[in-house]
Amino acid sequence: MGSRLGPRIAIALYAAWRRLTGGRRARPDDPRRILIAHHLLLGDTLMLTPLLAKLRAQYPRAEITMVVPHPCARLYTHRPYGVRALGWDPRDAQSVRSLIRDHGAGGYDLALIPGDNRHSLLAQALGARWIVAFDEDRPSYRSRTVDERHRYPDTPGTWADITATLIEGPPPSAYRSADWIAPDAAPFDRPASAYCVLHVGASSRLKLWAPDDWKALAAHLRARGLEIAWSAGPGEEALVAACDPQLGDRVTAGRLDLAQVWHLIADAELLVCPDTGVAHMGRVTDTPTIALFGPGSAMLAGAGDFWRASRYRALTVAPFPCRDQHLLFKRHVAWVQICKRSTAECASPRCMQAIASAAVIAACHEWLPTATGDHAAHPRDPAFPGWRDPGGAPV
Repeated sequence: MGSRLGPRIAIALYAAWRRLTGGRRARPDDPRRILIAHHLLLGDTLMLTPLLAKLRAQYPRAEITMVVPHPCARLYTHRPYGVRALGWDPRDAQSVRSLIRDHGAGGYDLALIPGDNRHSLLAQALGARWIVAFDEDRPSYRSRTVDERHRYPDTPGTWADITATLIEGPPPSAYRSADWIAPDAAPFDRPASAYCVLHVGASSRLKLWAPDDWKALAAHLRARGLEIAWSAGPGEEALVAACDPQLGDRVTAGRLDLAQVWHLIADAELLVCPDTGVAHMGRVTDTPTIALFGPGSAMLAGAGDFWRASRYRALTVAPFPCRDQHLLFKRHVAWVQICKRSTAECASPRCMQAIASAAVIAACHEWLPTATGDHAAHPRDPAFPGWRDPGGAPV
């Protein structure tokens, strides 16, 4: 672990050698080996699922490999859509060398770069003979090894659906939870009766909801006879402590790996969380999910077409005056409305504070059974009367 300089030099040298010895580059008609190269966060990685589904539908005989951060690889143990996930770390020279040495020998007919175009260099190092990515990454030198560039659409959509446009053809069929077998997980202390997961952590302090609001929500859910499972990532234990867990609550903050978190969420009656990776896990596990959007875009991270049957609700205050930036992976996209400001630029997340606990409690009523004690019969089906067409709903 350490500086990225050494691994970057290694990738550049391998890529240069591949470029010199790889022969003529040509777009494949029927690729048999396909690579998806990135090092995205959990949520962005899960949002690539429509791309995986479309690739499998378009190229049923292809061997599809995706490189992901090491923790995410555990979620793909049983190869959803037949995709093999390889964990790697761009800061770890040994990780980079092992990836190239062990998985680059045969090369790849086609490589897709859904996020940062600098990973096109990794695709080249792994022997990709044709590289496709989104256009207008900055700085422009990151796209030098890209053979085919696609523009982001001029009309609003979810990033999940947009990633599938990297290849031609009709959009994939709607997601079914049966398409993704749950990862194996070590045993952990699970709630004994019906419960809700309240995940309070997030990738940025500006995405955090106030502790008093979490307390009010938890009190309401307890009154309905539900257990509370408090969740957060490693190092976020203090966020849970500030919410004043009560005797009988389960506190899992920092204690579970991603595979265990998957199972905790999959067995829950309800998941409530900020706009973070866990919200996307709720969609994949087919768990009723309420995601709270502050600086992020409920449009970009919403259910979209692929997850149109999911029981997912995005709560946001829209429009919000400082959600006025138009960036998507460093590209300027006119219809995107988002805030990428740092904590140094924004001392207090007013956009999260504007989401009232009463609005979140009301949204919970859409998903939960109407009477205490009915939790075991709670259906996991879009026909449930509380289901609504997913999308960002103003509160």
